Amino acid sequence: MRFSKSAKLALGAMAVMGALAHSSVFAQSVAVTSIVEHPALDSIKDGVKDTLNKAGYTEAKGLKWQFQTAQGNTAIAAQIARKFVGDKPDVIVAIATPSAQAVVAATKSIPVVYSAVTDPVAAQLVQSMAPSGTNVAGVSDALALEKQVDLIKKVVPDAKRVGMVYNPGEANSVVVVKQMRELLAKAGMSLVEATAARTVDVGAAARSLVGKVDVIYTNTDNNVVSAYESLVKVGVDAKIPLIASDTDSVKRGAIAALGVNYYDLGVQTGKMVIKILKGQKPGEMASETSDKLELFVNPGAAKKQGVTLSDAFVKSATQVVE
Repeated sequence: MRFSKSAKLALGAMAVMGALAHSSVFAQSVAVTSIVEHPALDSIKDGVKDTLNKAGYTEAKGLKWQFQTAQGNTAIAAQIARKFVGDKPDVIVAIATPSAQAVVAATKSIPVVYSAVTDPVAAQLVQSMAPSGTNVAGVSDALALEKQVDLIKKVVPDAKRVGMVYNPGEANSVVVVKQMRELLAKAGMSLVEATAARTVDVGAAARSLVGKVDVIYTNTDNNVVSAYESLVKVGVDAKIPLIASDTDSVKRGAIAALGVNYYDLGVQTGKMVIKILKGQKPGEMASETSDKLELFVNPGAAKKQGVTLSDAFVKSATQVVE
């Protein structure tokens, strides 16, 4: 079959366009922001990136990936949000409540996927966990707090006063404190609160609980998790058992934690990002949670904090930290 010169030019142009289209399939941009860097939130970031890479979205194939942390500062979180909106990426991933709030406030058009937000409704990111109809979807790290109360009872059976250090400026922590106050009262226990508005305040807040509590429980408050070593020092010095909801904190000195696997949460978040990169609108996607809870136990930390764990409890752990 012979082609005219014009037909050959047209075919050539189509071939070039096809090649360009193929090469730019993954030439998309994902901007990731996190309120602070600590093991749990870092695991989410890694899970997102690994999931993108496994799906072929790599920097070698044209993916533009950028990451910035707000270092625990909400003003910096707002600055990062504004910068990312100006960059106009295909998707913005916002890790933890303060960063997610900053990004959602900054754009109503660029797709936003939040992650590690305990209560996205209370944080005013979405109206409900159903598809939002907006530019926002995401993955919550909400936990069934009844199971957290059960964990406290297993580690410290005679506990009556439960201490909590938290940031009153973090919406998810305020929600957890309110719910824990109610649940503990039903279980015949009381909640003793100590606020830490900044990471540097965590140690002092923990010390204020000495003599007032039988155990300290921490949720996934980012200020507290970032400064967990200062909490551990108080727990060891004052022989106050520490129980966490962030499993990485067990490696850092908590006795036990029943929580989500944050790397898996990142994978879950990454899959949502891929759907958006392929054309699905975030407003059509329901917000998700993780039902994969893992129990981490640290017998060494228990000994240092004056607690004896039963063999059955240790054996029930997903992971025993030596």
